[in-house]
Amino acid sequence: MYLTPPPRIHGWVESGFEPVREAFQNNFAEHGETGAAVAVHHAGRPVVDLWAGTRDPETGAPWESDTLTLVFSATKGVTSLVLAHAHSRGLFEYDRPMAHYWPDFARHGKGRLTIGELLSHRAGLPYLDTELTPDLLADHDRLAQVLADQAPAWKPGTRHGYHSVTIGLYVNELLRRVDGRTVGAYLAEELAGPLGLDLYVGLPARIGDERLARLTGGSWRDLATDPTAVPLGHVLARCLPWSIAARTFANPPLRTADELAGPAYRSVELPHGNGFATARSLAALYGEFAQGAPILGVRDESLRALEERPAPPREGERDVNLKVRTRYSSGLWKPFPEWRFGTDDRAYGSPGAGGSFGFADPATGTGYGYVPNRMGLRIWNDPRDVALRGALDRCLATVIP
Repeated sequence: MYLTPPPRIHGWVESGFEPVREAFQNNFAEHGETGAAVAVHHAGRPVVDLWAGTRDPETGAPWESDTLTLVFSATKGVTSLVLAHAHSRGLFEYDRPMAHYWPDFARHGKGRLTIGELLSHRAGLPYLDTELTPDLLADHDRLAQVLADQAPAWKPGTRHGYHSVTIGLYVNELLRRVDGRTVGAYLAEELAGPLGLDLYVGLPARIGDERLARLTGGSWRDLATDPTAVPLGHVLARCLPWSIAARTFANPPLRTADELAGPAYRSVELPHGNGFATARSLAALYGEFAQGAPILGVRDESLRALEERPAPPREGERDVNLKVRTRYSSGLWKPFPEWRFGTDDRAYGSPGAGGSFGFADPATGTGYGYVPNRMGLRIWNDPRDVALRGALDRCLATVIP
């Protein structure tokens, strides 16, 4: 039990959504929240927009309405919605081979691998043998050669395993081939601009440190306080340097997770993991898609691809990297028995290291965004997020006839 009095909660909730505010306040009193924001879009409008706590625990600077947070792999969800928008414009087809748009990709037996298989983490390309330095990541042409030269770790399409870093790099090159823009540029011009979002892949130079939340916690030492937070099989695999899991998560070679927010990495676009967002922007983006994208004009075919429940890979849903059952489609996580979010299997979203999460629930027309700066350890179902989503579910059960 945390004895520090909860901070003042800023923002507002629409009538009927007060339980979300109560859960948010309880997170500071009961779950050790430091600073955070949560937002919900429902039926085409914002209904929850809350923030509280400290942006920088070292200085005591408060979390503000426009505080931006590094959301780690919640960036993958944003990238996937960018790709869905590009698909809606006819720039590519999910069921076509990557090599159709990028001939060099066909090397090492990857010629038949489809875009859909890549986005479902079935490509067998969860790691790269070449070290990912900031200079390499910023050099798109040189990086494209490294990506094309990588041999798969398993026969593409037969298994799935979380492509923690590589999925964003491959998607970025695909988009460059079919559109000419990077994920960050496409996001800014085609999605964030029309929707008025404070949401970036890579941080623009004009945004200073005074707007960024400082991340705390999240070290492996914290596992001593919650040994069930990460699947044991994954922890053991990470200890074996030759394992797929260890090779996946060791490149780029970061000393700490929040190094992605430092000057060396935040200035380059990493569509897998260096998105910076406010909770309201995550909620607004997912809310737009949950409503059928009336502002962005995304085609029904592209929306259905996000909502479909994927068929499992031939060798089952046990994740090669995470060592538990998982489910992915079109670059997004889908609900499965061990992790339920949204109303039904049409829901989709992406969690980020430390606890951030954004998702769309098409069944209720709802978008959700949660961003904290005290990093938890759970891959999903962080207790803070669980409390907020549980409160939201109760509210939606009341306001939806």
